[in-house]
Amino acid sequence: MTSLIINARKARPLSWSGVLTLCIYCGLSGLAVAQQADGDAVQEFVSTHCLECHSNTTKSGSLSLEDLDFNGVRNDSATWEKVVHRLQVRQMPPAGHSRPDEKSYQQVIAVLEQKLDVVAAEYPRPGRTDSLRRLNRTEYQNSIRDLLALEVDVASLLPADESGHGFDNVTVGDLSPTLLNRYLLAAQKISRLAVGTVGKSPDGETFRIRPDLTQEEHVEGLPIGTRGGALISYTFPQDGEYEIQARLTRDRNEEVEGLNRRHELEMLLDGQRIGLFDVEPPPDRQDFSGVDAHLKARVTVKAGRRQLGVTFVKQPSSLLETKRQPLNSHFNMHRHPRISPAIYQVSLTGPYQAVKQSPESSGGGTNTASRQQIFVLMRETADDEDHAAEVIVKNLLQRAYRRPIDEHDVQSPMTFFREGKASGFESGIESALTSILVNPNFLFRIEQDPADIAPETAYRISGVELASRLSFFLWSSAPDNELLELAIRGELNHPEVLEQQTRRLLADSRSKSLASNFAGQWLYLRNLESITPDARLFPDFDDNLRQAFRKETELLFENVQSEDRSVFDLVKADYTFLNERLAKHYGIPHIYGSRFRRVSLTPESRRGGLLRHGSILTVTSYATRTSPVLRGHWILKNLIGAPPGPPPSDVPALKEVTVSDSLSVRDRLSEHRANAACASCHNLMDPLGFALENFDAVGRWRDLEGDHPIDASGEFANGTKFTDVSGLEAELLQRPELFVRTMAEKLLTFALGRGIESSDGPALRRVVRDAAVSNYRFSSVIIGIVKSEPFQMRTSR
Repeated sequence: MTSLIINARKARPLSWSGVLTLCIYCGLSGLAVAQQADGDAVQEFVSTHCLECHSNTTKSGSLSLEDLDFNGVRNDSATWEKVVHRLQVRQMPPAGHSRPDEKSYQQVIAVLEQKLDVVAAEYPRPGRTDSLRRLNRTEYQNSIRDLLALEVDVASLLPADESGHGFDNVTVGDLSPTLLNRYLLAAQKISRLAVGTVGKSPDGETFRIRPDLTQEEHVEGLPIGTRGGALISYTFPQDGEYEIQARLTRDRNEEVEGLNRRHELEMLLDGQRIGLFDVEPPPDRQDFSGVDAHLKARVTVKAGRRQLGVTFVKQPSSLLETKRQPLNSHFNMHRHPRISPAIYQVSLTGPYQAVKQSPESSGGGTNTASRQQIFVLMRETADDEDHAAEVIVKNLLQRAYRRPIDEHDVQSPMTFFREGKASGFESGIESALTSILVNPNFLFRIEQDPADIAPETAYRISGVELASRLSFFLWSSAPDNELLELAIRGELNHPEVLEQQTRRLLADSRSKSLASNFAGQWLYLRNLESITPDARLFPDFDDNLRQAFRKETELLFENVQSEDRSVFDLVKADYTFLNERLAKHYGIPHIYGSRFRRVSLTPESRRGGLLRHGSILTVTSYATRTSPVLRGHWILKNLIGAPPGPPPSDVPALKEVTVSDSLSVRDRLSEHRANAACASCHNLMDPLGFALENFDAVGRWRDLEGDHPIDASGEFANGTKFTDVSGLEAELLQRPELFVRTMAEKLLTFALGRGIESSDGPALRRVVRDAAVSNYRFSSVIIGIVKSEPFQMRTSR
């Protein structure tokens, strides 16, 4: 290059433009040389470490890398993204094969990522969400809450949604006739409840308590000095008289369980006593049929959301002795006999002599929060009814449809209003509201391609579509007025406004849905409801413990979110959230009462991050024993982001009968790893799951399995070894990009309602890189997702 410049000077002086051209040429030439060197390094890496299994001949895993060209990354980006991911988690080359050193891994990964990111910036591929996505059950319930200021139990009105890619907001594109009918019935009931119209006859509802709930201690939210029972949130539709009746739990012989002496049962409404009843065993202990017949109260209640409590006055506690220690669980006549009576169900009927509601404070019934939300204007004369109704309908429509409305949108609800107002103005509003709640514009989130866009073209979604994506991501609910107005004015697409709104939504209490809805699915917390460990082996397990498990994990997630802590608090924390029941289970002293509180932990407690939570340890176990396979699979899928594929069709069943029960789980599982067809997956899962073997199937610490000392050692796919759960946590912290990338993948899946695609790789890498600047604070991960191209863009059909 120097000689080129000298020869050029001999010919004639260079102009400034010539100098500039020459500099560009030199730069491009150097870049080309560097790219060629990078390409050679990648090709050499692939040839040395990959082609043995992934050539055109072997094609292991249906993947061949033999014809891949580094310079053609754009055409083969999906395959290169797969290569990068496998290298990141160090699963390739597999154990037993020649493996590169750590420096070689990092160099090749950096080269590939840089190349893929450049191509993605030049040719964005944001993916495509479905044009129509039905509100799932949680989104529907929250949208009703925010639209109508009405809390409803949608689980009793709509069926559960199917899960796809780990979340129930993915496979929601259809609306079968049966499901449409359920939405119609739900809309009718919700509209009647929100408007508060007087029914022709009293309605009734029954609340049944889980049969495995122990009712010997205080229930959070009920007065101190009570035990057991239930605290029920219920929306009373109108002012009037309601009858409340309690039934006690009976055994198969129809005897009231645990009723050996006199007890007092108390009914409360919003903390105020409305009834106190004696409960006594029959004199001959033969006929228990009338023991609870008198446990009913008829009271006048104002409409609205109320807290109904039914509980017992606490007496000195009985102590049921067992061989080792008193059991905490007492919930049936067999292995867990009740030592005191318990509530079986609470029935509520009414209203009797209902009082018609009115928005005027001077008369009529209670003006509930729902009616205040709906009746923003009331007609003053009969001539004003249509005008008042139109104002009400327009106020509801924009928030219900989550976009600007026009006169066409108003026509259908007004038609229903006019048909329904024959029974009264409010009946007409009820009919109009029902029509809104079954309209596709409410039931579906709609994203439409621009009319003039070419096929398969990346484009930015509209402001109102972005508002819905943001609010359903963080709140599992519709946008509020502030967010929607910004979207309509075209301001939400401004980066600084979008970030400000993201932080506002995160600070709102509605963002707690990230813990209950997102984390509940990501971490399998919802599965706890169906988990019942073997009562002979784990006699201390009951629903109290099940719910405490879930609440501990949700509160940890909420704390990381609300305090904007590093997301690595989820992996390793020196604190947790406990009540007395859970603290006893963990063996942590000096925690009393039903209230959950933050507790600082010492190393001796052996508690902390997710891998030590009873919730995770229980949902990854069998009813009778731990499962290193399930636990290892959970770690790979949810913390590392590299779940093994489905087992090959030729994998034989494990011959349980040939394995002695006296062996440890580790030794019994060695049969899987001894089989070549099984080893490819079990060599990845089992060593990670073994790290949790000190925790039994319900999350208690143990040092022995039977008579065998626990061996909790394991290793990662790259050969890095660790001795126990602490070592596993430490290794996860050494590679922060793996966990943060995995969490970001789960968040993006949940936010978009679709599975992660190879084209999302560059966006996810940017989320991780940007979050690293703030030590991976929770908000930085969320904002990174919101700023990403997959979140803000879409590919046309």
